[in-house]
Parts: sequence; C-alpha cells; structure tokens
Amino acid sequence: MDVNRAKEIAASSRMAHVSHNGTQVYIQGVDEPSEMAHIYHLKNPNEKHEVHVSELQEDNALH
Repeated sequence: MDVNRAKEIAASSRMAHVSHNGTQVYIQGVDEPSEMAHIYHLKNPNEKHEVHVSELQEDNALH
C-alpha cells in the first residue's frame, strides 16, 4: 500500500479491509514523512504496532 492510500483509509469513516501479515488491522493514523502507519489488530485492539505502509495490504474484493 502507498502512503496516500493509507492516509485515505485512516481518515475514512468507512471500515476498509486491511491486513498486516495476514491479520486484519485498523489504521489509526499515518506519519507521512516516515511512511509509518499506526495500526492495531481487530481481534486484539490492545496490540498496537507501527509498521511501514508497504507492509499493509488492502483486500478490495471484500468491499
């Protein structure tokens, strides 16, 4: 995923189907200069991570 799409998803009120290493995640925010996304796992909201946006995948088939 690129940084602009990650920012769009983070700002959207619609839930997008995004995964990180095969796990569904929610994008809380994106730091544009570093291209890092602040995410948490949907099954475990307390498990927060910071990952590069290129590690995120959007499954468009689920929309």
